[in-house]
Amino acid sequence: MTGGAGFIGSTYVRRHLAERPDDEIVVLDKLTYAGRRENLADAPPSQIEFAEADIADREAVARAVDGCDAVVNFAAESHVDRSIAEPDAFIQTDVFGTFVLLEAARDAGIRHLQISTDEVYGSIEEGSFTESSPIDPSSPYSASKAGGDLLVGAFQKTYGVDALIVRASNNYGPYQHPEKLIPLMVLNAMAGDRLPVYGDGMQVRNWLFTEDFASAIDVVLERGEAGEVYNVGGPEELPNIEVVKRILELTGRDESLIDHVGDRLGHDRRYSLSADRTEGLGWRARVHFDEGIERTVAWYRDNRDWWEPIRSGEYREYYERQYGTKLGS
Repeated sequence: MTGGAGFIGSTYVRRHLAERPDDEIVVLDKLTYAGRRENLADAPPSQIEFAEADIADREAVARAVDGCDAVVNFAAESHVDRSIAEPDAFIQTDVFGTFVLLEAARDAGIRHLQISTDEVYGSIEEGSFTESSPIDPSSPYSASKAGGDLLVGAFQKTYGVDALIVRASNNYGPYQHPEKLIPLMVLNAMAGDRLPVYGDGMQVRNWLFTEDFASAIDVVLERGEAGEVYNVGGPEELPNIEVVKRILELTGRDESLIDHVGDRLGHDRRYSLSADRTEGLGWRARVHFDEGIERTVAWYRDNRDWWEPIRSGEYREYYERQYGTKLGS
């Protein structure tokens, strides 16, 4: 399990081990700013072997894979804004790192499940992307993820590696790093800081509670076919501005805190995924947005000890560079 100390990866680890107490997971994570050992504190330590390493490190990956039944690759540089400023790290991890993992899975003769994103498809004005939709990435992040996906397909076709891909819509929930939209807005609202909204805020996203995605991953890992792609879309589509307003309601703050800032370069207008193929394997999203956002806001309200060290460190410098203003408390 690469990237298992990150947001989605740690959600998957906690959920999987809670439901399968006889399983063991090797978590390989570089522990960058977005990966934290604390994210695994609630997982049973007897079922986890932790390896701090880079997925681009061939020897470390080979040691971690030894004796495993499958590789699930969550590891990625994943924030679009950072990819625009510094794309090289994204290419190294998301493309070359994926290549290293595929080589290891090939040598070990085991399954490789690539965790990918709806952003590889680009923007869609109406309807929903299916697995046969062409990829058309807009940002260095989505291009690097698309490059990794293409390698997965090539290794399956050329070498017969048991490899497949799952692409998710926008995940949200507990343990998400504050650079992402929902936790950024939640924490700013709680602190009484301004809420920076790109452009008019009418960018539409397909919101997926992270625990629902974790359940989909297990279904695809166990029942998916090699060489296939499986989309996992959330049950609701909402514009960013409506998400922000809902967060303000839940935190008891006024809409006067909203600050419309210059739009992101190459900002996709709308994402939408059809989950029909994954639902055909027996998966269903269970958490609708109203419930999920309430649970998410409550988690950040109750877990200051998790996010306060992040919000007081390097993140403050990043935030000032990105939005041209300082955070308050």
